[in-house]
Amino acid sequence: MNFVALKMLFGDRAKYMMLLAGLTFSTMLIVQQGSIFWGLMTWSQSGITNVNAPIWVTDPNINQVEEIKPLADTAVNVVRSVPGVEWAVPLYKGVQRARLRDGNYEQIALVGLDSSTLIGRPHTIIEGRVEDLRAPDTVAVDQTGVKRLGGAEKIHLGATFEINDHRVRIVAIVYAQKSFQNFPFVYTTYERALGLTPPERRKLSYVLASPQEGVSPEELAQRIHAQTGFGAYTGEQFGWKTIWWMLENTGIGVNFGTTVLLGFIVGMAIAGQTFYLFTIENLRQFGALKAIGASTAMLARMILLQSFTVGVIGYGVGIGLATVFGLTAGSGGALPFKQTWPLLVGVGGALFMICSLSSAISIRKLAKLEPAVVFRG
Repeated sequence: MNFVALKMLFGDRAKYMMLLAGLTFSTMLIVQQGSIFWGLMTWSQSGITNVNAPIWVTDPNINQVEEIKPLADTAVNVVRSVPGVEWAVPLYKGVQRARLRDGNYEQIALVGLDSSTLIGRPHTIIEGRVEDLRAPDTVAVDQTGVKRLGGAEKIHLGATFEINDHRVRIVAIVYAQKSFQNFPFVYTTYERALGLTPPERRKLSYVLASPQEGVSPEELAQRIHAQTGFGAYTGEQFGWKTIWWMLENTGIGVNFGTTVLLGFIVGMAIAGQTFYLFTIENLRQFGALKAIGASTAMLARMILLQSFTVGVIGYGVGIGLATVFGLTAGSGGALPFKQTWPLLVGVGGALFMICSLSSAISIRKLAKLEPAVVFRG
């Protein structure tokens, strides 16, 4: 019976291609939009992932990583005094203005690292040495900064530009995950960052900390919060806090969620209607099978086999097309596109639901089918 079911499916080429096109389009749309959505969420927490610190100590009222609420300079020593802290270092992060050699201005995300340890520095070095940041008036620029600040002809090792009327020299080109605001990342030491920025009473953006051996980051974060009153989060907790803030305070979740829902509805509508027409046009064949002893359960298994065969093929083709789109449109980081296995599993579940519901429409029709239909004119 399985052979008969597949022969019926592939024999009606028009209906088969319509089913395949609908399920492929639905899969591609959901995967594409889901990947772009997660890519944007990855960009939103790039300030955390680029630094990759075990624990972030912040102002207690902070909502997300780009919402800088400076701490007092004494916060570093306060955190170091908490039992279980292996080390704690300051971090400066803020949006500043860079003046290029041609007189144009560009906003940058300035990151100041602890000069003795350089904790939070980028791990991927394209050119130069990050350790050279300890030399006077030096910075490291990420790959976006090379493009935005004038191109490789103007932004290279040894080139100079100004940050708030202070001349700095590039000693390293690094790779960093793009930010949601798409500002180039410029790295320097914490002390130099304080000198490059306008005077303020407080400039300490965050305190980065690490637990001693035998103490988990979650436990230490709770301990720091309880003993100091500061906000304290693991890198993962701070990342999710940023993502939830983005979902609650922007239209990103609603926009992408609506598109994914439309993809599901379109796939359901096309598959359901096509399978129903397919069943109607093959009532005589199904009636003949019933007349020779096939049960309704056996016919239902035939319908499900047909449905999930097209579903698996459409799933594979749809993911392939979405991946090709991501590799081309998102090449070089121009588009936030990030496929994850939970997304692919979720899309598989959605497609399973589409196939199940569309099959149920046809199975309901077959359940009422009388074998005598094969003898009618």
